[in-house]
Amino acid sequence: MSIKKPKVAVIMGSDSDLPVVRKAVEILKAFEVEFEINVMSAHRTPERATEYARNAQDNGFEVIIAAAGKAAHLPGVLAAFTTLPVIGIPIKSSTLDGLDSLLSIVQMPSGIPVATVAVDGAENAGLLAVQMLAIKYEFLGEKLKQHKEKMKQDVIRKDQKIKEEVF
Repeated sequence: MSIKKPKVAVIMGSDSDLPVVRKAVEILKAFEVEFEINVMSAHRTPERATEYARNAQDNGFEVIIAAAGKAAHLPGVLAAFTTLPVIGIPIKSSTLDGLDSLLSIVQMPSGIPVATVAVDGAENAGLLAVQMLAIKYEFLGEKLKQHKEKMKQDVIRKDQKIKEEVF
């Protein structure tokens, strides 16, 4: 019998979102979380997005990360058709510096929550997904503790380096 591994769906509204979304993918890889990445649009392929969300849990996914820019309806559309947690990444667009995307994702109606990270905040989306999964997968909690300790040590080293440069 194989042991079930944590699995995340990563969905982008456009292939142009990949440079941002890649940071979430790197986090998932670093924490050894399986993932699948797809491009689908809430506006251009709504049937595909709806079907994907409806079947996500049956397909072994436990969290969905969805990145979208401008009108940014993708995370909300996915959340409307699943009970899985959805994390939205607002993508910075050329028109309003991502404010349009942020507001589209964060202002969800009651009953359809979408956790929202900062504009272009894919690294935090990946970490939030890992934190959600760590409730069930103990090894992820341990890896998160190690990650936070590494961040702490990095800051201490940077502090020391600055002191050496200044004095």
